[in-house]
Amino acid sequence: MDLLVRRLPSRIQAVVHRLRRPSARWIRVPVGIILVPAGFLAILPVFGLWMTPLGLMLLAEDIPPVRRWVARVLAWIERRHPRWMGLHETRPDQP
Repeated sequence: MDLLVRRLPSRIQAVVHRLRRPSARWIRVPVGIILVPAGFLAILPVFGLWMTPLGLMLLAEDIPPVRRWVARVLAWIERRHPRWMGLHETRPDQP
């Protein structure tokens, strides 16, 4: 999760860090619940598909079954598509 947060713009990073604090649970859960279905409204100009994964990640902080599912998905992405996570595979011909 930290790898993905580091790829966000600095302003959004600050908001995500505030939402991930344990004391922010009272706002994190409702925001996560709202973002998940809002992501499916991506055809509207204000909404976007990015909202669903963000909502799931926020919910994963507090709901263990969602946390396990998100961890498995992130591990799969890290193995299959390391560049999505900001990881760069070095090839033998590159330093």
